[in-house]
Amino acid sequence: MSRLFARGRRTVPARPAPGTALAEAVDLHVRLGQREVLAGIDLSARAGEVLALVGPNGAGKSTLLAALAADLPAASGEVRIDGRPVGDWSAPDLALRRSVLPQAAALSFPFPVGDVVRMGRAPWAGTPFAEADEEAVAAAMAVVEVGEFAARPFSALSGGERARVALARVLAQRAPLLLLDEPTAALDLRHQELVLRICRERARAGDAVVVVLHDLGLAAAYADRAAVLHDGRIAADGPPAEVFEDALLSRVYRQPVEVLPHPRTGAPLVVPVRAVEGSYDGLVSQAGT
Repeated sequence: MSRLFARGRRTVPARPAPGTALAEAVDLHVRLGQREVLAGIDLSARAGEVLALVGPNGAGKSTLLAALAADLPAASGEVRIDGRPVGDWSAPDLALRRSVLPQAAALSFPFPVGDVVRMGRAPWAGTPFAEADEEAVAAAMAVVEVGEFAARPFSALSGGERARVALARVLAQRAPLLLLDEPTAALDLRHQELVLRICRERARAGDAVVVVLHDLGLAAAYADRAAVLHDGRIAADGPPAEVFEDALLSRVYRQPVEVLPHPRTGAPLVVPVRAVEGSYDGLVSQAGT
């Protein structure tokens, strides 16, 4: 049940029950110019789980994430957030329900890091939850390990530091649906693991997390479900242990791979087949069939 506040008549969402679909795509088609980028997507992101969107470059992962965020319109089909078509939500109401981390974080002015993270609290202005602003900002900065440079200009940070500050802004927003586009792309090994652990923690706390990943190992280790995109369609959707299969991934990525169980955890390990000289062309041909 949502709570209604008089200022702007916004409804603040209650915590979702486990398994609730917080974002849904129903027969979703998206066009960019004359090109159909997504064709007939049916997908849901549920409270309490991490959903990884994986697939090769150009498969439609970021487009799907943007459509789920209501940042791209559907040519046909429908996207629903918190049970309602995205067009039925005002921008302020939508900001209470979903937070979005784009691929690149850029600001035109040299805002201090602390102020950038604090921007994530803007949707809660005028509600009783605004009283938690400073606590939410401090907690988000601490969990992504950027507290020590709170006063530094955002523009003075490295690419990886900017990525972590941008994630802190998303976490400070405390929306129940997190949509993260390649949050590990600019990060070193330690911080890649940190970000995916945070995703798991948010899912355990009841949020729905949708994350675009290129690293299939990270997806296999941390995601409850993986949707494999190929040419604008979903080639497979399910637990990574079920959908990360040699033949499927070899076909989708046009690269021969082997999927092996991790010797300790059993999680799938996706390993490229590195052929001996002279036999690679044949393997690539097999992967494309």
